[in-house]
Amino acid sequence: MKQIFTHTLASLLLMGLVATQANAQQFSKRKQYSSIGVSLNAMNYFGDIVPKTSLPSFRVAATRPNIGVYYMHRFAPRISAKVALNYGRISGDDAKAADPNGADSRYRYNRNMNFRNDIVELSGMAVFDLIENRNNYLKRPDFVPYLTAGIAVFHHNPKGADANGDYVQLQPLQTEGVDYSLTQFAIPFGGGVRYRINKSFDIGLELITRKTFTDYLDDVSGTFVERNTLAPGAAQYFGHDITNSVRNNTSDFPSFTEAGQRRGKDGNDWYTTLGVTVNYILAPRVKNPKFR
Repeated sequence: MKQIFTHTLASLLLMGLVATQANAQQFSKRKQYSSIGVSLNAMNYFGDIVPKTSLPSFRVAATRPNIGVYYMHRFAPRISAKVALNYGRISGDDAKAADPNGADSRYRYNRNMNFRNDIVELSGMAVFDLIENRNNYLKRPDFVPYLTAGIAVFHHNPKGADANGDYVQLQPLQTEGVDYSLTQFAIPFGGGVRYRINKSFDIGLELITRKTFTDYLDDVSGTFVERNTLAPGAAQYFGHDITNSVRNNTSDFPSFTEAGQRRGKDGNDWYTTLGVTVNYILAPRVKNPKFR
């Protein structure tokens, strides 16, 4: 996955530079145009609370909705810039994702962690069309595949369901003794296709994956800490007592929650959206020449 990400981003940057240099002067301002749109997506994440610990494992039943709005401006025959605001939710549950009889997954099933996380994301991205349009928006191609990449900032707030089913904010509990930030950066990249309906509207299908720089979208990352270093109540429950071996007072997993024992895997979390876009083109004003 890391190699795919690196190669995709490098290819986008190279193609963008070449296309911009070759086409910028040939694409007059009269042919440039802007558009606004909405996206309706399915949202999921890759992290610690998934069926398998390797990318790109995810649980289909954990998919949650995501909605977005965006503004896009075309600068060149292949190049556009896009600013988007998205809101959505990711979730995970060891009791539903992990196989209790699997050689490795049974440890995660015993961990019994769950979470949901609402994410608000603001992104800026470059869009590279694989089919160019040297004309104005009225003569744009009917079908256009494209690649996209950029940078995003997002706010998240993981919560977990306690023994009563009530959701509790997890970041203030510092279940692993880490005071991580709820505002983070990500690198979104992906692609899609657009289809022209009429002169003003396009519909499309788009897949965007985000590489984040945090391993705490699910509040699970490192190792267990001493129980008595956690605040009584919710912190001790989510940091220690939630595990099945503790709740059921069994010896099936000896030393499971001792300080220093692994609670999560190495590597940062990712999240992704797959959905439909509806794009409305803002017809540019045509300036009539002045006669003297």
